[in-house]
Amino acid sequence: MTDTILANAQIVLPDEVIRGSVRLSGGRIAAIDHGTAVPADAIDCGGDLVMPGLIELHTDNLERHMQPRPKVNWPHMSAIVAHDAELASVGITTVFDALRVGSIFSNTNAGYGEYARAVASEILDLRARGVLRISHFLHLRAEICSETLVEEMAKFGPEDRVGIVSLMDHTPGQRQFRDLSKLREYVMGKRGLSDEAFLDHVASQQALRARVGDLHEATAVAEARRYGAVLASHDDTTADQVTTSKVHGVHFAEFPTTVDAAAACRAEGIRVMMGAPNLIRGGSHSGNVAAADLAGLDLLDILSSDYVPSSLLSAALMLGDLWGNMARGIATVTAAPAEATGLADRGHLVPGARADVVRVARIGTAGAVRGLWVQGNRVG
Repeated sequence: MTDTILANAQIVLPDEVIRGSVRLSGGRIAAIDHGTAVPADAIDCGGDLVMPGLIELHTDNLERHMQPRPKVNWPHMSAIVAHDAELASVGITTVFDALRVGSIFSNTNAGYGEYARAVASEILDLRARGVLRISHFLHLRAEICSETLVEEMAKFGPEDRVGIVSLMDHTPGQRQFRDLSKLREYVMGKRGLSDEAFLDHVASQQALRARVGDLHEATAVAEARRYGAVLASHDDTTADQVTTSKVHGVHFAEFPTTVDAAAACRAEGIRVMMGAPNLIRGGSHSGNVAAADLAGLDLLDILSSDYVPSSLLSAALMLGDLWGNMARGIATVTAAPAEATGLADRGHLVPGARADVVRVARIGTAGAVRGLWVQGNRVG
């Protein structure tokens, strides 16, 4: 492995941005120097930003590749490789691939089957064979309102690189879909249900949650401990829900839906994660709190690309501009997600850290990736 020097760049350090160079050697960051000098063997970045590789904690992107259209199932291996390449192209060097665990078979209006164990095995196999460009961990989205959560989670163990377990509860009438009109719009648009079928769906889901919800929640918390995974909550709406999250040992909250919930997270020491598409679009597609409002209130710690991988970089740059502190904005997609998941070896440009690095050119308010290195190897 040869050394790589990225020179004449705006280097995004943990607390500041400097003009200088970064040397990558042996898969690690070997040195960081000030100045505009460009050694003969260096890459002249021409003032581009050089920052840690982006870390994605929650993305639905793989599912989009596996089912590019309704009822079209794409071969998983091809889908995983395409997903991996897409993330690399937008500066992401570490991803926690979000896979749902917990299925519903009895409700023909809104049923869905098991897939997580098979796909996880394929991801891990491709990783072991050196096919993937970036670093992959698993994020199990434990659907509390389901029929098979206990059985599906039992199929995973500490050897499976499960880094995150999130407590997902999509029971109609609370959390993300406390406004049933928004749920109606989402479900009927996605699945083409009639009014009668939608009402049946709501009633059956609420009855299912009442029957198995407490058991499933306790199971997900216990299984996260067994895997050695970090626990996340999802769509906390009230301070009481945040208190429950704290009791469970939640490290970060995915997409709290209200200012009150985000403020309660901050008071409890729980990091707040919001969707980058929410920030870029100027609001939530579900009618919940806007990420920009939380950023303005200093209640935003981590960004996730959610359903648009390219949004992660653009939103971090937007936050840097909004806060007047580019290092802080970039930290929401690098240092903060690394710390939330216990990845001490990455997320910072400091000597000795893993050499996951991205070079970015500013294009107006957005950014374009001009180079990507994972453990010092150029992959994009």
